[in-house]
Amino acid sequence: MDTLILRDPAFLDHDPGPGHPENAARLQAVLDDLDARPVAGTRTDAPRDATRAELERVHTSAHVDVVAATEGRRVMLDGDTTTSAGSWRAAVRAAGATLAATEAVVGGEASGAFALVRPPGHHAEPAHAMGFCLFNNVAVAAAHAVAELGCRRVLVLDPDVHHGNGTQHAFAERDDVLYVSSHRYPFYPFTGPVTEVGTGAGTGFTINLPMGPGFGDAELLHLYQEVVSPVVRAWEPDLVLVSAGFDTWQADPLGGLAVTRAGFDALFGLFRGWADEHCPGRLACTLEGGYDPAGVVQGVRAALRASTARAAPDVGLDRGPCTDAQVTVKKAKAALAPRWPVLREG
Repeated sequence: MDTLILRDPAFLDHDPGPGHPENAARLQAVLDDLDARPVAGTRTDAPRDATRAELERVHTSAHVDVVAATEGRRVMLDGDTTTSAGSWRAAVRAAGATLAATEAVVGGEASGAFALVRPPGHHAEPAHAMGFCLFNNVAVAAAHAVAELGCRRVLVLDPDVHHGNGTQHAFAERDDVLYVSSHRYPFYPFTGPVTEVGTGAGTGFTINLPMGPGFGDAELLHLYQEVVSPVVRAWEPDLVLVSAGFDTWQADPLGGLAVTRAGFDALFGLFRGWADEHCPGRLACTLEGGYDPAGVVQGVRAALRASTARAAPDVGLDRGPCTDAQVTVKKAKAALAPRWPVLREG
């Protein structure tokens, strides 16, 4: 089966305003690249809209009403989150595209999927918009997978440079969704220290991997291989969703990290490998951040290369991780070991 790409002109109609980094050009660059150089083993389809009931599995009814009331209007919802005439339609369809991607891989209709959406979603809290995000696309999809698609162990991976506060808060008390975020810290939104591991029944089902400025390919891979891989193998997810942010790119104007094409290839090869091991074909990505169009193009293409390869690519890196990354691994293992004995050292 092919990897499904979901795209729609509505996503280009969301306009946060002049000079805003989350603009249509970043997605248009990806679409132009895929049109000029299609990825073998992919097919394209149009997404559906999310329903109110699907949105309200994560968001309050009042928040859905607030976003709906912006239809056709420019409204500032947050200090850096503004709508335009087309934003409501784009947001409902972005959540719907992520739902459709999830349904396709769970239903065996695709061997992988990528929802090329705007606006992004992982900062959107259950009760309010935040950080360029109106609805939390990946959280809506994860909740839907559990409620309607028979999934019991959903893994959400979030390698965006910013911590996905909204996704973490949506599932902090649950043990059917394992949320993993690697992110620069301290950095916007100033959440996600290694000690935030979930609460109640969800204790240990939030994994935060803070990164220092300048971290690159080796550091990013070290965090996932040393902390996340053992947990994934112990938990055996039945679905893998990725908040695919590419603002870790070495030339991103906001990120301050140093990830290259090789890093993207290695990371998505790792994600593909986990899916192959535990839930073959059930890997769905949705676009989050990334503010250098060239970096977003490289990231999306890396994800599609990993998804369409006959086997998960094994990409080697030319150096080891820095000392700070090794310290982060030790702290993360110590915080998570009470729930995940596989991480106990010594």
